[in-house]
Amino acid sequence: MDLEKPSAGPVGPVGPVGPPGAGAEGCLAVAIRVPVRIVVLVLVVPVRMLWDACVVGGRLLRDTVLRPLGRVVGWVARALLVWPWVALWRYLVVPLGTALAWLGRVLLVVPAVWLYRAVLTPLGHALVWCAGGVGSVLGWMYARVLTPVGHAVAALLRGIGLVLGAVGGALWTVAAWLARYLVVVPAAWLHRWVLTPVARAVVLLLTGLVWVVRMTLLGIGAVLYWTARVLLVLPALALWRWVLVPVGRALAVVGREVGEALGHAWRVAGHLSLAVGRFLGRLLTWILVDPARWAYRTVLTPVGHTVRDLVLKPAAEAARSAGRAARQALAAARDGARQARADFRRLLFGPPGEPQLAGAPESRPAPPPEPRAGAAREPDPLGPREPVVGGTRTLGSSTTALTKD
Repeated sequence: MDLEKPSAGPVGPVGPVGPPGAGAEGCLAVAIRVPVRIVVLVLVVPVRMLWDACVVGGRLLRDTVLRPLGRVVGWVARALLVWPWVALWRYLVVPLGTALAWLGRVLLVVPAVWLYRAVLTPLGHALVWCAGGVGSVLGWMYARVLTPVGHAVAALLRGIGLVLGAVGGALWTVAAWLARYLVVVPAAWLHRWVLTPVARAVVLLLTGLVWVVRMTLLGIGAVLYWTARVLLVLPALALWRWVLVPVGRALAVVGREVGEALGHAWRVAGHLSLAVGRFLGRLLTWILVDPARWAYRTVLTPVGHTVRDLVLKPAAEAARSAGRAARQALAAARDGARQARADFRRLLFGPPGEPQLAGAPESRPAPPPEPRAGAAREPDPLGPREPVVGGTRTLGSSTTALTKD
């Protein structure tokens, strides 16, 4: 909850009270302060309490509904949108890209490398060697043939250029003299004695016209300015100074007082809402939580302990005893079955490792003592549970299923 900031002086019923004469306020502010604060407080308290109730409900809705729902929606969206694309990328795109890369390497890169090494490189070396030979021939022709011919042609062209330069210089001198006395001199005379006086006269005429138009426009502008000033500006200034400014100041005082009243009422409503919430919480604690806690501590806990001591523990002990008896019975049955299989194997195949003679009585060793329940089981002295497969055929062995060692 928001708390009021401490003021410089004591707090009165209408706001902070300062020393006399410090920050004096108008009678309008003092007159409207208390009624405005009372009315605003009456109007703001239900709104603040409704706001606090909405905040509490919104937090409860966010914590109990929206957040779990958002998690479920996120998981569903991840399962429907993210995981299929991840699986597609991991199990289809990546293996397919790897296979395509290997195929491109085998079909394109390896043949291109072989072509470069086995074909293009020798061919390039051969072309370089041929180009070196052709370059030597061309260098000899340039040094022995083209250079002397070029020097002779250059000397001939230099002589022709000197002749043409002399002729051109003479022609240019004649043309410059004719242009000077036939074009430049008449044009300068025309500009000095004809065009310049005419242009000065036109400039003076235009300057006079501009001055006349300017003065006319200035006069019209001055007339319009004073007309607008007298008919519009002065009434608007009077309206602003004698009507709008006082009304605006009064409205500013009213708005300031209303704003301060709203803030004060909002803070007071916050304190009231906090007190009402604490009272309702304490009331719910007295009505629901304390009786439930008392019932749990004084009724349910002793009953649970009694049920645990008189019913659950004996039942668990009986179940453990029955389990131990069942495990002992299963162990005895398993040992009896193992002994029966061993007796049957000795009856059919004889003791392991001792060949039986025809007509000799079978010597059966005494059965081992029964193992105790829970004791470590000793290894069977009769060998493995199944008959040992014989190796090579001997005179005392056979390959039939009934007489195999």
